Amino acid sequence: MLLGAHISISGGIDQAPVEARKLGCDVMQVFSKNQQQWTANPLRPEVVERFRVNVKEQRIQSVGIHTSYLINLGSPQPSLQERSRAAFKEEIERAEALGATHLIFHPGAHTGSGEAAGLASIASGVRWALEATGGCKVRVLLEIAAGQGTTLGCSFEQLAHLLTSIDAPQRTGVCIDTCHLFACGYDFRSEKDYRATLEKLEDTVGVKNVFAFHLNDALNELGSRVDRHANIGEGNIGLSGFRPFLNDKRFASTPGYLETPLKGDKARPYASYETDLKTLRSLVKKK
Repeated sequence: MLLGAHISISGGIDQAPVEARKLGCDVMQVFSKNQQQWTANPLRPEVVERFRVNVKEQRIQSVGIHTSYLINLGSPQPSLQERSRAAFKEEIERAEALGATHLIFHPGAHTGSGEAAGLASIASGVRWALEATGGCKVRVLLEIAAGQGTTLGCSFEQLAHLLTSIDAPQRTGVCIDTCHLFACGYDFRSEKDYRATLEKLEDTVGVKNVFAFHLNDALNELGSRVDRHANIGEGNIGLSGFRPFLNDKRFASTPGYLETPLKGDKARPYASYETDLKTLRSLVKKK
C-alpha cells in the first residue's frame, strides 16, 4: 500500500506536497478549500501550477481531495440538496484542476426521509454532478460511513447499491476508512475475520472498486457506530487489524491516508503522523 496522510493547507495548498514529503509520504490527501465553508475563492492559476509542480518534484504518487463536510447529497430539503449538488460539482472541478487522482466524499444522511429515499437522492446528486463535469477525469469515491444517526453508506450493500444506481464505473469507486468499517460492525482483526470481511466486500462492492483507504484506529468498540479516530495501535482495532490490509497484494498500489489525531507542537505538528507511518511500515512483511 502507498502510505501517506491528510495534510493541512493552512500554509497554502501549493506547499502541502512539500510538507507531505518531509513526513516521508508516498501519497497525500488535502482539502481544496476550508471544509467548514460553502464558498471559496477560485483556485488561482499560479497556485495550481505550483501545486502540480511540487507534487511532481516531491514524488507524491497520488493526491486525494476530501470534500467539504457541509455537503449532504442525501438531504430531503430541496434548498440543501441544491446547494450540496452545486458544491459537489465545484469540488470535482477543483480536484480536476489540481490534478488529483480522486475526490473522496461522505455519501450523506437522509435526516428522516428514510434509507431508500436518501440513497436515491445521493445517487441522483452524484449522477447530476458527473454529467455536469463530463470533461473531468477525477474519480469520485464514496467513503464508507460509521453509521451515526441517519448517515448512509455504512454497509457494503448500501455502497454497492449506490455504485449501481450512479452507473458510472469509470468515474466512481469506494474509499474504505478502517475506523468507520470497524464502527459499522465489520471485524478484520484476525486472519479469519479479515478473509470473511473481504469476501463480503468482493460479493457486494467488489474489491476492484476500492481505490483508497483512510487508515485510522478506532477509539470505540466494534459496531459502536461512533466515528472517533485513534492513532495506529492505540485503539480497539490494534496492530493486528492493519497488518492484513497492508500485506494484501490486491492493495499494493492503493493509497492509504492517515487521518489520525495530531499530537505534535508548533515545531513538529505532524509528529504523531511520523510515528503512525513508521508503525504501519513496520507491519509490512519483508519480501
